[in-house]
Order: sequence, then C-alpha cells, then structure tokens
Amino acid sequence: MANTKKIPLRKCAATGGMFPKKEMIRIVRPKEGDVSVDLTGKKSGRGTYVSKSEEAVETARRNRSIEGQLGTAIPDQVYDDLLHAIRREALK
Repeated sequence: MANTKKIPLRKCAATGGMFPKKEMIRIVRPKEGDVSVDLTGKKSGRGTYVSKSEEAVETARRNRSIEGQLGTAIPDQVYDDLLHAIRREALK
C-alpha cells in the first residue's frame, strides 16, 4: 500500500467548494474581536476560509458569507487585505 498523505480540505465561505488548505486564505476572529487575514493559518480564534481568487473574495463581500461564518461584521479593510494577498501571490 502506497504511503499517500491525506491532503486537508477546507470549504470556501464564498463558493462552497472544497479545496486543499494550501489553496485557501484564512480569515480569523479572535476572542478580542478584530477580524483579520491569517496568512499563516495558525492564529487562534474562530476561522473561515476563502479561495485564493479575486472572484471568490468579491462573492464573499457581496453575499456577506464571511460575516455569517464568523458571526460579526467584516470591515472593508479585511476584503482589501485578502485581494492584496491574492495579487501579491500571483506575482510570485
């Protein structure tokens, strides 16, 4: 039997699709409350994931799906940070 490592999948808050964790960006709401983009995926708090595509981020913004997942209002700055992170990674 081959040694196949299981790839962790996460559900995109915007599209509902299942993707490998490495293809997602995490948004986290710690107990203190300030929602932020978690590029490391290791910050503590309630988290949700969105696909690394501008379309998914815009869909999440329109549908307020991240707000529903985290149970709080999401500032525009968080969406801007997501788009910036996606664009920066596309340049690599």
